[in-house]
Amino acid sequence: MSSLVTAISTGAAAFSATNLDDLVILTLFFSQVDVKFRRWHIIIGQYLGFTALVMASLPGFFGGLILPRPWIGLFGLVPIFIGMKSLLYPDTDESEEETETEDSQQSLLAKFFNLQTYSVAAVTFANGTDNISIYVPIFASSNWQNLLVIVSVFFLLVGVLCYVAHRLTHNQAIAHLFTQYGHRFMPYVLIGLGTFIFLDSNSLSLIHLR
Repeated sequence: MSSLVTAISTGAAAFSATNLDDLVILTLFFSQVDVKFRRWHIIIGQYLGFTALVMASLPGFFGGLILPRPWIGLFGLVPIFIGMKSLLYPDTDESEEETETEDSQQSLLAKFFNLQTYSVAAVTFANGTDNISIYVPIFASSNWQNLLVIVSVFFLLVGVLCYVAHRLTHNQAIAHLFTQYGHRFMPYVLIGLGTFIFLDSNSLSLIHLR
């Protein structure tokens, strides 16, 4: 029982310490629902991006890493690209959204293979690359049972994070701020986020590769 409690508290603490910054990004995304995104774009995208982070951290359980940190930092180019695209073509996503079917019976597979969904997933992964350095030692020090508990706690808290971010947009003051101005400063947030990830990961060192 003590092992279970330890695994749950470890998972909750690790998630809270590494994903609170996602709350701002998710709130920005949810503020653009019915403008550039659907709610399921954001929720599925968040889960896909976080799943990729967990998968990238799992080799720590087996004693290795998939990519060196400078190469991981290249994922920072993704939010930079998305931000630049939003600045240069602000109406593109909205016009594409207007042509999207409203059919409530749209297949789950179609929801996964969606540009907006993968945009959210890419931003989630890029913003969470630093999480890998936290998750790897946690996974490496866990047995199979604890690993499953920790990962289960992670995925449960992803849903909680999405819910909190969505509820924040229902706060009158916050909703007004993000709805009226979110689409204006969101590209700059993404560009700044991507630049920080790229530089913080020392990805510039790759330029000296021969």
